[in-house]
Amino acid sequence: MRKFLIVAAVAALTAVPVAAQGNFENVEIQSSEVAGAVHMLVGAGGNIGVSAGEDGVLIVDDQFAPLVPKIRAALAEISPGDLEFVLNTHFHGDHTGGNEAFGAEAPIVAHANVRKRLASEQRRGDQVTPAQPKAALPVVTFDEGLSLHFNGEEIQVRHFPNSHTDGDAVVHFTGSGVFHLGDLFFAGRFPFVDVASGGNALGLLDSITRLLEAIPADAKIIPGHGPLASHEDLALYREMIESTLTTVRTARGRGDDLAAIQAAGFDERWKDWSWGFINAERWAQILYESLEQEEAGG
Repeated sequence: MRKFLIVAAVAALTAVPVAAQGNFENVEIQSSEVAGAVHMLVGAGGNIGVSAGEDGVLIVDDQFAPLVPKIRAALAEISPGDLEFVLNTHFHGDHTGGNEAFGAEAPIVAHANVRKRLASEQRRGDQVTPAQPKAALPVVTFDEGLSLHFNGEEIQVRHFPNSHTDGDAVVHFTGSGVFHLGDLFFAGRFPFVDVASGGNALGLLDSITRLLEAIPADAKIIPGHGPLASHEDLALYREMIESTLTTVRTARGRGDDLAAIQAAGFDERWKDWSWGFINAERWAQILYESLEQEEAGG
């Protein structure tokens, strides 16, 4: 049952938030200015960051393949410039589905583990995701990080290991004062942590703690999912992770199994953090399995 829930959650995330599964016709790409040269596109799947200026266009993540024409149209409204770079924050399909199309126009940049996972078949229970074609693969990869100098600012890309996955990257638009956190940050909701792909809720907590120390109080934050956020929003997110992790750790310490922990639930203040694909029960399972992994030395 536990394995089924995780597989279902992963499958669901590759379709967020399309109301009718596979129906992308009704999805609208909404564009908003964030700060400086940076814009945000919201549609179905992960939020897209956009740098637009005299050097052209750079995008962070690219949602689903069927949305590529709509994404292109939204980019054209922001800037007439050519697409010059694509950055992937991690490998999940709701963030890399447009890679094959956009990779034919511009180089894709990502952590080395993103290329490894996209280039090979991925299995979670009965769910099989085939290896992606060559055009969809990152051609520039890094281990720790790199910088791009584009549209008048340094764009720093840094790896945060074993958090949402094993290939997560955070993008900092230094001149604009904007951070794109990918799926390290689900604003105002329980996150999905892909334990089967190198993620861990304890690692996520550590990464968010480090980011809160590094991100200025007045910075704008683009989450992987959810509305444009602030340092205060990220601090509340960290508080939620720490609080719910403590709940599960304490319950495990007194011998409660997963079913008992799920039945007991979390503090009332987190009741509105459940959403379509990661409710309190699934989040409890992720925390439980992350603690199991820690105890096993994984």
